[in-house]
Amino acid sequence: MNKNSYPALRRNASQIAVAVATLCAAVAGGQAYAQAVAAAVAPDAATVAPDADNGQVTAVEISTRKTRSTVSMSGNEIQKILPGVNPLKALETLPGVSFQTADPWGNNEQNLSLFVHGFNGQQLGYTMDGVPLGDQQYGNYNGLSPQRAITSENVRRVVLSTGAGDLGTASTSNLGGAIETFSSDPLMTHNVNLQQTVGSHNTSRTFIRVDTGEFGDGNSAYISGLHHEARAWDFKGRQSDDQINAKFVHSGSAGKLTLYADYSDKTEPNEDATVHVAGEKSAPYTRPFLYPDFPAALAYLSPTGATPAADGSNYRNYYSDAQRTDFLTYAKYEANLSDNLTWTNQIYFHHNDGVGVVAGPIGAAGLPALFSVYYPNQNLKQIFGNSGYATRTTEYTINRDGYLSTLRWETGNHQIESGIWLEHNRSEAYRRWYALDVNNPSSPYTRPSNPLITQYGSGIDNKVAQFHLQDEWKLHPDVTLQAGFKSSLQFADGRFPVQEAPAAIGNGSQALPVGEIVTKNWFLPGVGVRWNLSPQDQVFANVQKNMRQFVTYGAGGASPWSLASQQAFDLFKSTAKPETSITYELGLRDSRKLDWGVIKAFDGQIDLYHVDFSNRLLSISPTPVISSIVGGTAILANVGSVKTDGVDLAGTLHFGRNISFYDAISYNKSQYDSNYTSGTNVVQTAGKTVPGAPTWMNKFVGTATVSGVEIQLIGDFVGKRYATYTNDLHVSSYFLMGLNLSGKLPYMGSILKNPRWNFNVTNLANRQGPLEVVVGAASGTYNTYPIPPRQGFLTLKADFS
Repeated sequence: MNKNSYPALRRNASQIAVAVATLCAAVAGGQAYAQAVAAAVAPDAATVAPDADNGQVTAVEISTRKTRSTVSMSGNEIQKILPGVNPLKALETLPGVSFQTADPWGNNEQNLSLFVHGFNGQQLGYTMDGVPLGDQQYGNYNGLSPQRAITSENVRRVVLSTGAGDLGTASTSNLGGAIETFSSDPLMTHNVNLQQTVGSHNTSRTFIRVDTGEFGDGNSAYISGLHHEARAWDFKGRQSDDQINAKFVHSGSAGKLTLYADYSDKTEPNEDATVHVAGEKSAPYTRPFLYPDFPAALAYLSPTGATPAADGSNYRNYYSDAQRTDFLTYAKYEANLSDNLTWTNQIYFHHNDGVGVVAGPIGAAGLPALFSVYYPNQNLKQIFGNSGYATRTTEYTINRDGYLSTLRWETGNHQIESGIWLEHNRSEAYRRWYALDVNNPSSPYTRPSNPLITQYGSGIDNKVAQFHLQDEWKLHPDVTLQAGFKSSLQFADGRFPVQEAPAAIGNGSQALPVGEIVTKNWFLPGVGVRWNLSPQDQVFANVQKNMRQFVTYGAGGASPWSLASQQAFDLFKSTAKPETSITYELGLRDSRKLDWGVIKAFDGQIDLYHVDFSNRLLSISPTPVISSIVGGTAILANVGSVKTDGVDLAGTLHFGRNISFYDAISYNKSQYDSNYTSGTNVVQTAGKTVPGAPTWMNKFVGTATVSGVEIQLIGDFVGKRYATYTNDLHVSSYFLMGLNLSGKLPYMGSILKNPRWNFNVTNLANRQGPLEVVVGAASGTYNTYPIPPRQGFLTLKADFS
């Protein structure tokens, strides 16, 4: 894509980001740092401020302002789980959340699994400081993961709305709720924070943050740097991440100006899932790559590049990795137009350059037929470097810019809010194949060059417009009614600058689909009520309708531009409807002091919910996912609805100031209403449970402070999960525990302030079993990723003046 064609907004946003980083570095570098920051200062940045004894420990905060279920975790509590943890992984201790990934930080996106109340991760909404992060699909096309948008240590809090997000949430995918991440503001006192983590599998994580403190008239800023690397636990792959965050804040009587910039450069080996077929009992526990043992990789294949027949679908690749480089920036101004009128305006820009790589045998997954289209009657092994392996890439580019504007007006008993979100996203995805030279093999840490085949290349131009209007009306001092609606419009136009060879597409198709799809829903209403029964008890109820816009991706998955023919696209365009949900919630919050012997306080929430999920979209392909890396979805169609009923019960008991116990029990019943047809076969899904989503979960966090050492034991029970749409196969439940210890080190002179330490152990009992289940495309097959072994990490942190 020609950079000169980008809008002026991109150029301006880039200049803002460079200015922020330069300002932070210049001001911070020119200061002689004085006294280290006190814990009571800037609680907004508690993740880098000294720990404070502010009273009772609360692992999860229950909102008392919303008319729906909302729970949050502070940055301090997130870092206790494991310094540097992905904010999404930290949410696994919350009620109704099922989260799995192959590494202890939750950074590996390729095998990440997230379910909330039966909805998968791509059916939720995500934002960071209000900026949309897309739908978190592994093949990114409209956003980036939270850990790439902000370094974990700079997170102030994460808020989960399990039923329905705010009407103003900037997302086109929040069918089942929203996850909002918020960055910490700069400290008001000069400070340098340094953290170093070491541990299992050669882990090294170095974080440094420099706060300028207040300067000028209401100005403050920080800049932080991160380097993270760790070896994969089941093979010799290395995860690495380099990230820079910079933030500038100016606060004055007229308003608040915030400038933010993030740069992330991330490379991580992926994991290959284990394939399970009904009746087979020989599936391996792990499926590690052969890298870096290239002689073993050569010896693994037959002379023609075929894999061992005994390995079946669980053959071993040489390596696979994900490389992602992101630049994200925003400028936000909250204007105080009067005592009761504020107007917030925000612009943002995001650029992503990424590639997903698989170096695998040329004889696997139907590749000989594909390669023969481009090299008929030739020696494929010689063409692809004579190693028996070929390197496949999916190469991504994203350029998004957007604008958010919100007007809030308090008048009498009303709080009226109106806002608009506009985004223009230009994304590209190219599928290419490269030789793997027997004399000069590539590695997961370099990007391939000089492709032999460009199989296809897609480009999608997508414009989104959302508007919302709501009123929060205080009917009585104890009763508040909130009502409003949002409108969601999407204008997507997809093209294929590089068309796939017709013989490679198959199914008689002559070309991959092109065209425009416009979807509009002008009225998505929401209404809720909050009633304070007493100073301790609060009832809330909420009903809200949401819609998920069509996925705008041209390289696979449930997207109309990933269909295999123009005819299939045209049929989808004329008949398919976006997925919608109506969520009903009823709950009770309670927070009170007690005098029950050792029990001194309690806070908690019970939430009952029902969801009507309509127009479910399903990719129906005659080729099972487990054996196809060529791509092409045969059919994408609405296949009926889902009914969900559930309850979340969570609460914390406080045993004085130093001991607390949090527990969350969740029950979710999500079932399909109807069967669907695949070719001439009727797939019997009516009355079946949604696969991948557990029915029962229980989480607990026990915290105690003994002689200045905080001890935290975390438990996570996830019940049985079905592995197929027809529920004929399932994976067993698991129960994992983690141990976290933290304390303070002695002060060491006048420069080093508040030194602390953390020791974290994941999978404390060293359990084994299936962690994540990947639902099979056909009955009788599914994939799993294993539970990582016990791992330990030590973190030292301190502030410097």
